[in-house]
Amino acid sequence: MAQIGKEETLIKQELLALNGDEAVALAAKQSDVDVVAAYPITPQTIIVEKFSEYVANGEVQTEFVCTESEHSAISASLAASVTGARVFTASASAGLALMHEILFVTSGSRAPVVMAIANRALSAPINIHGDQSDSMAERDSGWLHIYVENAQEAYDSIIQAFKIAEDPTISLPIMVCLDGFTISHTLENVNVLLDEIVKQFIGERVLPMIINHEGKTVPFKLDPDNPMTMGPNVSPVFYFEFKRQQEEAMKNALKKIQEVNTQFATLTGRSYGDGLVDTYKLDDAELAVIVVGSTTGTLKVLIDELRSEGIKVGLLRLRTFRPFPVEQLQKNLKHIKALAVMDKSMSFGSLGGPVFTEVRNALFDIKEHPFIINYIFGLGGRDSNPLGLRKVFEDLQQIAKTGQVDTVVHYLGLKE
Repeated sequence: MAQIGKEETLIKQELLALNGDEAVALAAKQSDVDVVAAYPITPQTIIVEKFSEYVANGEVQTEFVCTESEHSAISASLAASVTGARVFTASASAGLALMHEILFVTSGSRAPVVMAIANRALSAPINIHGDQSDSMAERDSGWLHIYVENAQEAYDSIIQAFKIAEDPTISLPIMVCLDGFTISHTLENVNVLLDEIVKQFIGERVLPMIINHEGKTVPFKLDPDNPMTMGPNVSPVFYFEFKRQQEEAMKNALKKIQEVNTQFATLTGRSYGDGLVDTYKLDDAELAVIVVGSTTGTLKVLIDELRSEGIKVGLLRLRTFRPFPVEQLQKNLKHIKALAVMDKSMSFGSLGGPVFTEVRNALFDIKEHPFIINYIFGLGGRDSNPLGLRKVFEDLQQIAKTGQVDTVVHYLGLKE
């Protein structure tokens, strides 16, 4: 048993060798989930396979629904969630794309489903390897988005996700995204909590209280004793107000994600920046990179090398993509001279990838914002090695020296 944490809150944790998918399944098991509805798709399949073993072995009391498609899986998840159940599912790539319609219905119905995404490229051509095009395509679906660096964070973030999504001031679904194969299938040391500690940390689901059509104050769920309608046909008279409420819930999530990150750190000794962004050697940096996901580890090694050469470089890992942490970016990057934003997906026809456009927009109003360039990289699982990534920092050095940006969008490692 590994003992990790502050002395005043020291708790026992077990050290296990798990890949990212197994870590996610274990976290979902410990989170006392009522319903899991899922359909297998690489590289997510291990998650639901492992959870089905827990069900078959009688280790959980969860109702496992093996559906005929991902569209059905998210539909069943939504249906279970709006009855008050705690619900988990998982998907990837084309499976997530097939869910597209119901993703909007789930967030619009304020159903706090937790879904793990083992990020994978979208076809055509068919590619089963990891990039972030699948989840980035759903960035405006009303779901919260958290991206993790490794298997340990995948485990921790699933546990945190239930506490965040089910908060009555939020009540929105959440995706926890882990890079396909790089995290999902790679064996790592993972410190795991005892079952009872996880259940205590998350607590039971608390439903928002609303006034129904009979004028009674009741829990917000489908209940024959207190009938109500969810997701009805709404005319222009009211639709706009529903969407505005979702935006307020997103804003509430900014504070809640930070709060839960702090609470989890007190419990385990592990924190991920402030929960929204995680920085590395950024305080005195002149040049910086923003990245999402597992490439963070490689960049940290490279930053250490460059620091030893006397080059002031740093990193900001964007952990939370929705809601987008504008204030945190402005605060952490206001002193940077040149900034590279790395996208593991493309936004066809746009000036740069989705992370780049969001970051550039967020920093526009800073009085002296840095020069900002974009690197599209790793599509279809293409390797990003330290030598290739070093070029990013070399380009930043040149920009800081000359004060000129010749090319805004770059394609790192492309054969051209």
